[in-house]
Amino acid sequence: MTDAVAGLAPAGGLMAAACVALGVSRASVQRRRARLAKPPVALRPRPRPARALSVPQQQAVLELLHAPRFADQAPAEIYACLLDEGVYHCSVRTMYRLLGQNGEVRERRAQLRHPVYQKPELLAERPNEVWSWDITKLMGPTKWSYFYLYVILDIFSRRVIGWCVADAESATLFRPLFDDAIAKHNVPPGQLTLHADRGGPMKARATALLLADLGVTRSHNRPHTSNDNPFSESHFKTLKYQPRFPQRFGCIEDARSFCRRFFDWYNQDHHHAGIGLMTPDQVHYGQADAVHAARQQTLALAFQTNPERFVNKPPTPPNKPTAAWINPPTPNSRA
Repeated sequence: MTDAVAGLAPAGGLMAAACVALGVSRASVQRRRARLAKPPVALRPRPRPARALSVPQQQAVLELLHAPRFADQAPAEIYACLLDEGVYHCSVRTMYRLLGQNGEVRERRAQLRHPVYQKPELLAERPNEVWSWDITKLMGPTKWSYFYLYVILDIFSRRVIGWCVADAESATLFRPLFDDAIAKHNVPPGQLTLHADRGGPMKARATALLLADLGVTRSHNRPHTSNDNPFSESHFKTLKYQPRFPQRFGCIEDARSFCRRFFDWYNQDHHHAGIGLMTPDQVHYGQADAVHAARQQTLALAFQTNPERFVNKPPTPPNKPTAAWINPPTPNSRA
């Protein structure tokens, strides 16, 4: 701001008015103007210190550092060894400085370089386009005992396509579950994308071969990024936050019995906020248009009966689901 005022013409009182308007001291502006009027000062090269090593001495130190006996040693170790032998060339810092000037100061140990994982961007505009699957633990009757719940979810309709409870995590146990889901919903090859995290069964060779045989495209989360699989994670929260969800299951049959009741309720009766307060079955089996139209008629009748209750506009039901995204693209992601 001071530079802008200093650039104004001094005549006519313009600078004084600008200083008052901007709350800038005129003395500060005048000092700044005087500095700007001075010719630029040429930077003089830094003189070489008289006590610096000469070029031959620097070369001798570098050759010593490159010697086979010292090639794998740190400068501090080399410095100490030479002192014990009664030899002094330079300080440890000077050794580092000479190595740095020659581009030889770096991390010499092998460093892990994590690959850059592409963010999955998946779009489903109708059922049976993108399924998501995951495994969650159900606590067993004793400490450190668990049952494993496998769930396949359609991200467009939120319908649970298939599930099973087993006593282990295994790609072998997933195969019959997925085969049955594909056959039951008559999904043709090349249509479906199956998304999952990077767990062992999800990345197993057996799973990859199964999906390749069925013509299903694989998709995975980025490592340690649970947001890349939001539908399965949200579904497990819905399951485990049910009031009747037990702290522990007495046996695997108890777990299966509970899950059977829960998934029947979830698919048939649960009005899901993510799909316009419709049930997953209504969306999955093409009833969304009829349900939406019936709701609109009910609200239109309510508006005709009591229009004074609706201040701004006639009421409308929640929007029908039209698309479901995993990581919708943003302008920055397309840049």
